[in-house]
Amino acid sequence: MHRQGKIVFLSHCILNQNSVVKPLARAKGGYNKIVKEIIKRDIGMYQIVCPENKYLGLNRLPKSKDEYDNKDYRKICKAIAYEVVEDIEKYINNSDKVVGIIGISGSPTCSYNKNKGILFEEIFYLLNEKNISIPILNVPTDYLEEKENEKFIHKLVEFLDNDQK
Repeated sequence: MHRQGKIVFLSHCILNQNSVVKPLARAKGGYNKIVKEIIKRDIGMYQIVCPENKYLGLNRLPKSKDEYDNKDYRKICKAIAYEVVEDIEKYINNSDKVVGIIGISGSPTCSYNKNKGILFEEIFYLLNEKNISIPILNVPTDYLEEKENEKFIHKLVEFLDNDQK
């Protein structure tokens, strides 16, 4: 058996920048530097479904959290959050290590700053209800795949290696 039993949950656009609102994409395909660090550590990746794509499709315009925060969008986010938390529980119950969740700072959906995105509000509400604590890291708003990101990559490495200490 070759499994290491570690997994990290990722906002959809970390693996697929083609899903991002066109003027806001920060890489050609995915965040290769981030994915490279995850792969280097033999950590599995779980791509969280993008509720913005489900709600408005690929050719949507940028929206704020307030613009997304309505009954229909919350319903989509709650359904995705339920599936994500259910899968987190499955991994935990299988004695796997859930390394954490990586979100996108400033996202109206997947941010975990003081102004949480709607999907992450729903995910962390359910995790809290189940007394499950999961580390979280946000990709900063100034992250661009083409530029040096040493400070963030250092934070990422510490995040991914948090169980090594």
